[in-house]
Amino acid sequence: MRQKGMSLNIRPLREDFDAEDVGDDHVSSSHETPMRADAFDLDDEEKIQKIEGHFREIMHVLGLDMQDDSLNGTPHRVAKMFVREAFSGLNPKNKPHVRLFENKYNYDQMLVEKEITFYSHCEHHFVPIYGKVHVAYFSSGKVIGLSKINRIVQYFAKRPQVQERLTVQIGKEIERVLHTESVAVVIDANHMCVASRGVGDTNSKTGTAYFSGNFKNDENVKREFLNYINTN
Repeated sequence: MRQKGMSLNIRPLREDFDAEDVGDDHVSSSHETPMRADAFDLDDEEKIQKIEGHFREIMHVLGLDMQDDSLNGTPHRVAKMFVREAFSGLNPKNKPHVRLFENKYNYDQMLVEKEITFYSHCEHHFVPIYGKVHVAYFSSGKVIGLSKINRIVQYFAKRPQVQERLTVQIGKEIERVLHTESVAVVIDANHMCVASRGVGDTNSKTGTAYFSGNFKNDENVKREFLNYINTN
């Protein structure tokens, strides 16, 4: 039974819109995460409270005994995980603060940070995407601490995602914060929407890439980067 004052605002799908096909075809509408204008009218605690109620109802509809000690706290745990962990990257207040430093070493070659582990969620089925991100850039006179690259990756990963969008978002953010036009991002990922449902393929991986500046215009530079990230 739905709790008092709790209603699900669900808009009907367009007549020409097939939700299953869109999800399986890995469609993304934009490199910006689709957000409503009122996305942050509720604070985190209010969101947790509402999500908890809705998730409790979902579990009830599935037929689970919500009086069981193991299940009773699940709606709150899930709601807290959604807001504070898995989808914390939706909130701009969680965007990492990046401090720039002068490139005092006059280092003019590519800087590469590879095999950054990330965990995200497919926006079509809300199941995990996980894998490795490889990032490189040429300094335009400024550098950032290496951990900040990891934090940028995690910020954009912690939201419902499409891998192609995630790749572009990381690349454009590195360009923005470093004021550089030469950035490379490669992602190798496992998609549980492919492995645990649908086709059930547990061996395949998905690769995406973003190249700009030197990495896009100079094949030797691109090859050097790709050779490096593929070398143990």
